[in-house]
Amino acid sequence: MVSEKVFWVMPLVVVLTAGLVFSAMRATNVLILVCIVATLYALTTNPTNVDRNLVFSLKNMQEGRVWTLVTAIFVHASLLHLLGNMIFLYVFGNTLESVTDSKRMLTVFFVGGLLSFPLSLPFFPAGSTFVGASAAIFTLAAVVMLLKPLRFSWLLLMPVGLVAILYFLYNALTVYFHTAGQSDIAYISHVIGFSLGLPFGLAWSPNWKKNLAISIGLLLCYFVILFLVTQYVLPKLSL
Repeated sequence: MVSEKVFWVMPLVVVLTAGLVFSAMRATNVLILVCIVATLYALTTNPTNVDRNLVFSLKNMQEGRVWTLVTAIFVHASLLHLLGNMIFLYVFGNTLESVTDSKRMLTVFFVGGLLSFPLSLPFFPAGSTFVGASAAIFTLAAVVMLLKPLRFSWLLLMPVGLVAILYFLYNALTVYFHTAGQSDIAYISHVIGFSLGLPFGLAWSPNWKKNLAISIGLLLCYFVILFLVTQYVLPKLSL
């Protein structure tokens, strides 16, 4: 069995590795690299050791494995989970980093990641475990929405403000209609992460009211276009 001391070393190695490449890479891309390495390590390691030493859970906190609060942000449950999160981390992280700076982006990311896990515990059964950067990415998304909603993402093919508010709405409605329990996805954690990002956006954007209105306007335009396409364009194409 792998000694628990190994898992104390892992966060240190992660930090040192990130420090070595930081000067040559954006902080967002360093985070992506760490997520990839941590996830590949977790997927090829004894699951029992992963559950005990890498994922976040109330039991791990009670037994003193506080480092899991950090490692759980970078570990993902599957390659598909990793891929999806890294796409959104790349978009929102790099957008915020380019608009502000690396320190602010990292602050938002870690505040969202570190607080969302414990704040989510009351909404889940005892013994639940948490992994992934999703909540931290939602925190980034909220800030970007209030800072630079019209920044176009060629990767997602839409303005980032629309992406942020659209995915927040989807997660909020999923929680509201009590369908979140039918999935392993922690939708409530995403909503919590998004909520944690709002104070940063309000503090850093003098035009947050305007940008919020823009994001809502983009959402309305999206639904109008979706309605027109589904009601008028697609029926004609099917003929």
